[in-house]
Amino acid sequence: MSKITSKFHKTNDFNQIVLERQSVKVYDPEVKISREEMTEMLAKASRAPSAINMQPWRFLVIDSAEGKEKLAPLASFNQTQALTSSAVIAVFYDASNIEYMDEIFGKAVELGYMPQDIMDMQLQQAKPYYASMAASDLRDMNLIDSGLISMQLMLVARAHGYDTNPMAGYDKEQIAEAFGLDKDRFQPVMLISIGKAAKEGYPSYRLPVETITTWA
Repeated sequence: MSKITSKFHKTNDFNQIVLERQSVKVYDPEVKISREEMTEMLAKASRAPSAINMQPWRFLVIDSAEGKEKLAPLASFNQTQALTSSAVIAVFYDASNIEYMDEIFGKAVELGYMPQDIMDMQLQQAKPYYASMAASDLRDMNLIDSGLISMQLMLVARAHGYDTNPMAGYDKEQIAEAFGLDKDRFQPVMLISIGKAAKEGYPSYRLPVETITTWA
């Protein structure tokens, strides 16, 4: 019998969250994550920063047996993660996210986060800036923002006691359409499997700070 679980060693220890995170390939297929808890984790992850708070990320949560069977042939050499994890979260960015600009700024004013005159000034600057951006520059910005939330989501999952694995090996040309999304609007970023490890991830060597850092 499947067991619904929501408290796998939750922790607020930041060092434990960061230093003990590993990419997990094989999960306990009996472990299920409720949609309520998944929603809570996505809401926490959504506090990630983004350019002028435009939040271009979109999530497709694949947590049903039918969804996983549909995903598996698209998941290349990541089928084990797709089939055994509690869920796979497909992260996209919305290429038409500018449509939400008025809502985002308007709600900020309504909630008292921003004065009306500041909103008016920022919208006056942002709208023509976005409209004039080259498609490649807009894509780069959206990918950076989507990468920020993806990492934050994996850390939030760890705080909730779950394991994750970010995956780039899947059919990016088919993933949106396979699940009924507009492939021109919703651009794939990565897949993130989430669940409880049945087999622990491996430690990995990290380059020393002296190698990766320049001081100025």
